[in-house]
Amino acid sequence: MVEHATPVSTAQSVMVADRLHSAAIHLLRALRREDAKLGVGPAKLSALSVLVFGGPRSIGALARAEQVRLPTMSRLVSALERDGLATRTPDPEDGRASRVHPTVRGRSVLRRGRARRVATLARRLEQLPAADRALLARAADLIEGLT
Repeated sequence: MVEHATPVSTAQSVMVADRLHSAAIHLLRALRREDAKLGVGPAKLSALSVLVFGGPRSIGALARAEQVRLPTMSRLVSALERDGLATRTPDPEDGRASRVHPTVRGRSVLRRGRARRVATLARRLEQLPAADRALLARAADLIEGLT
């Protein structure tokens, strides 16, 4: 029987991980300021993103994806419906349940938000030397590989 040992992180890996974690949080917070211009709160945008990129799902599945309790997600879905960003349809497999779908408007809001965030980040990247932008492009490849 072969045992697989869990690799121990080196001090350098822990330091890099800590810096990446902090940088990612700060970057996302800075870019999230663009979302305020959409007039849709971060919780709604996050749930809407799950629906747009992950497809329609039950409120329970959406709650699990967003790591919130079912009553919280029910209120959030009701708010998305009031704003015309999502709609509920009967679940074809369970007549007691419903599935939440993004609306055309919801998809549009999400696309506009992403476009604003990307444009803001691109403007910031343009201020860097070409070599640094190339290095960040490589880093993005590596980070994508981690996920």
